Amino acid sequence: MIVEGDQAPNFSLEADDGTTVTRASLAGKNVVLYFYPKDDTPGCTKEACDFRDALPRFGKIDAVVIG
Repeated sequence: MIVEGDQAPNFSLEADDGTTVTRASLAGKNVVLYFYPKDDTPGCTKEACDFRDALPRFGKIDAVVIG
């Protein structure tokens, strides 16, 4: 189980723009990683929109947001 503050396991995922994001590619960056149980549901869409709306605040700490 992953808990807040744990180091993420190695991963390789395709981003919206077709590039590949890996844990290694994020080394040295502040990363906000959020999970949601099911795509395209009202609750999960609201959560994603909340993170989108908060991007300026995360930008102040030079954080990358991944959901």
